[in-house]
Amino acid sequence: MNEWPEIEIAGCKIGQKHSPFIIAELSANHNGKLETALKIIDEAVEAGADAVKLQTYRPDTITLDSDDDDFKIKGGLWDGRTLYELYEEAHMPWEWHKPLFDRARERGITIFSSPFDTTAVDLLEDLGAPAYKIASFEAVDLPLIEYVARTGKPMIISTGMANAEEIQEAINAARGAGCNQLAILHCVSGYPAPAEDYNLRTIVDMQQRFGLVTGLSDHTLDNTTAIASVVLGASIIEKHFTLDRSGGGPDDSFSLEPADMKALCQNSKTAWKALGKVDYGRKSSEQGNALFRRSLYFVNDIKAGKVITGDDIRSVRPGFGLAPKYLKSIIGKVATQDISRNSPVKESDYQ
Repeated sequence: MNEWPEIEIAGCKIGQKHSPFIIAELSANHNGKLETALKIIDEAVEAGADAVKLQTYRPDTITLDSDDDDFKIKGGLWDGRTLYELYEEAHMPWEWHKPLFDRARERGITIFSSPFDTTAVDLLEDLGAPAYKIASFEAVDLPLIEYVARTGKPMIISTGMANAEEIQEAINAARGAGCNQLAILHCVSGYPAPAEDYNLRTIVDMQQRFGLVTGLSDHTLDNTTAIASVVLGASIIEKHFTLDRSGGGPDDSFSLEPADMKALCQNSKTAWKALGKVDYGRKSSEQGNALFRRSLYFVNDIKAGKVITGDDIRSVRPGFGLAPKYLKSIIGKVATQDISRNSPVKESDYQ
């Protein structure tokens, strides 16, 4: 294992020998206004963040337009909504990406994004994105990770809800497809997540197990957990960032406002020792959200006896079907029964 692994994004070296790389996650906090998104970039610069990050998807590229029970959110911030409705509201219009990239470059701050399908990667490549982030929910989408890796750009993978085996599978997929600058983030995919779920000592274990630049994607409501993580070796800190926590957007309530982001950037170097234990088990705040990771769904009605093709299956949220890593092995199999579109792929559906 490399004792001091490093990566480099847009000329900035990232690793334990360097100051923590602070990412302001814009996410859905534009609340439907390009002017708000541009202002968030300006405020990230003023706060001292190293980078601002977007999320690049359309509702059709991340889920299916269905009000079936599988696609309805139960409990939490978004209770009762369908996945499609939520992502329709939250998504960043693709025509905004160029002006946002232009503004970031004018202001001298690094900008990149989390792509959620291959068309998003293609858009970001056209814009010259210097790096890519794989969201926790997509960490099991090994074909997407491989596609991103083939760009040759640095990649950061969040590991919320993933156990040690799944983290290793994601790393292997990235490495196998050519990524030679890779970082991983310890993450708890609760929105918000309680500080006690983080078990920050896991960061130390991740560094020892995987030998990669390691950081923290923090969904707690203040800076304590993020600052403490630096002492345990976190080289990257990602926090959701908004102009106004009471703005009413999907992610506003668990995001940092400008004053708190500035405090994080200033105080991360003086972090105090954090307590915790090594724990790769799924946390209580993640149980419901684990259902919405990527999995395989049929997108066409299929008659028994038909050969299943690549056009019949998609990797989408939620997670009631087989894992995306089985996609290639299913193509070419024969349906054992009539299958309805928008239904999860099960082993009993084919032979």
